Amino acid sequence: MSGITAGTAKKQVIDFTKGSPFKLILSFYWPLLLTSMLQQFYNFADTWIVGKGLGDNALAAVGNMGSIFFLIVGFSFGLANGFGVLVAQSFGAKDEEELKHRLAGIIELGILLSIVLTAFGIIFLPHALRLLRTDELIFKDSLIYGYIIFGGLATGISYNISGAILRALGDSKTPLKAIIASSLLNMSLNSLFIFVLHTGVEGAAYATIIAQVVSAAICIRRLMQIPMIKLERKYFRNEKRIFTELLGNGLPMAFMNSITAVGCMAVQYFVNGFGVVYTAAYAACSKYLNLFMNPASTAGNAMSAYTSQNYGAGEYQRIKKGLFICLGIAVTAYLLLGSLMVFFPKFLAGILLSGEDQIALACEFLPRCGLMIIFVDSLFVVRSGVQGMGKPMLPMISGILEMVLRIGVISFFIGRIGFRATAYAEISAWMGALAVNAYAFHKVLAPLLRSDGAESALNNKLNDRKRSLTECLILIISHLRKLFSGKIRKVG
Repeated sequence: MSGITAGTAKKQVIDFTKGSPFKLILSFYWPLLLTSMLQQFYNFADTWIVGKGLGDNALAAVGNMGSIFFLIVGFSFGLANGFGVLVAQSFGAKDEEELKHRLAGIIELGILLSIVLTAFGIIFLPHALRLLRTDELIFKDSLIYGYIIFGGLATGISYNISGAILRALGDSKTPLKAIIASSLLNMSLNSLFIFVLHTGVEGAAYATIIAQVVSAAICIRRLMQIPMIKLERKYFRNEKRIFTELLGNGLPMAFMNSITAVGCMAVQYFVNGFGVVYTAAYAACSKYLNLFMNPASTAGNAMSAYTSQNYGAGEYQRIKKGLFICLGIAVTAYLLLGSLMVFFPKFLAGILLSGEDQIALACEFLPRCGLMIIFVDSLFVVRSGVQGMGKPMLPMISGILEMVLRIGVISFFIGRIGFRATAYAEISAWMGALAVNAYAFHKVLAPLLRSDGAESALNNKLNDRKRSLTECLILIISHLRKLFSGKIRKVG
């Protein structure tokens, strides 16, 4: 086993197993939050450019792709995060050889993943759009946009994997640099393609792909500069065990995202059945939901990296401290951003939408979700903690529950109460998933804390006994010295 130190990898890499949890998490969180907010901002800017430059129907076409895109990309993102957990655990355990073998396996699996998901996305896209009852007014634009995005899927997967590895090593600054560069490029290209060259929705898709190439290149370049993960050919001759461990941790997280996406697709299916007005309103609401969940989602990413390293190092008490810090961040985000959704829904809706009917529908969704968004904010943190401890199965089960609740609520209520059912579908899914993950977190961590406490108590007791024995020995030696010194004086 070779030792790993934070200094080995330059100062961007953070060792979460030593030092103040509060300072470490915040120093990691802020660059990560800026990264995530910039990513959301340029997605938001894309939506604004498409909506204002091409109209509400084009916005509906692009938004209609959201759930399908999440199904494919969410799978790759979950797999990358699962891989990242094992990387962080190896780093926390200071096991350099295992770390390198796992990184080599991740590269090989990433290449395979890119090929399979690209082919799957392109082949099944038309069928997925018809399955979602996509309106003929937007079907062609959705198809064009989707083909381009899925054609360049490898760039997004490369960024997801390289970014997950960097976060696992405690580097949140490089992904920030990558997103700053790609955001500026994406918005510039979007404006050029749509407002100047008048390319239509395909311009927005090309801008996204080009921006992802840049962000992936920056992250990969940084990884190649870290001395402790310089890979030789021997590390690519991996045993079956390495791939089994990676897939065993990555696939449940990937399936959790995809199962959640299926629930979102079901909501999209019912929304599309009510026409383009509903589709456009739901696309705008989804953008705001993703934007305002972002600070808590980022706290979840910080929790994952922090938990994984400390779990690998056996520092279980630090995991508990990290949970409260990250939940504090989530609550703060809820108070600030949930209030905007509750008190200013019409203003928010008017930024992305033009039609009065669409804005009115958005005003039914935003306040309800804004009031209850604390549940999903907490979910991000707790679920990431469970996954960071290498226990992805219960979070995957929670994804199934999310899907069932979304489908059940939307199918039962949308015909009765209209667009408001979309908000209730989201809220019920959040609450159900949080309950499962809170139970899982307690079930996994509590025994570790008890054993840790028992071991600590035993060590304290042994130390007390050692101190008592030492004190007795000192006392005996002192008396013997006095006794012998007295006899010596008498003899003299």
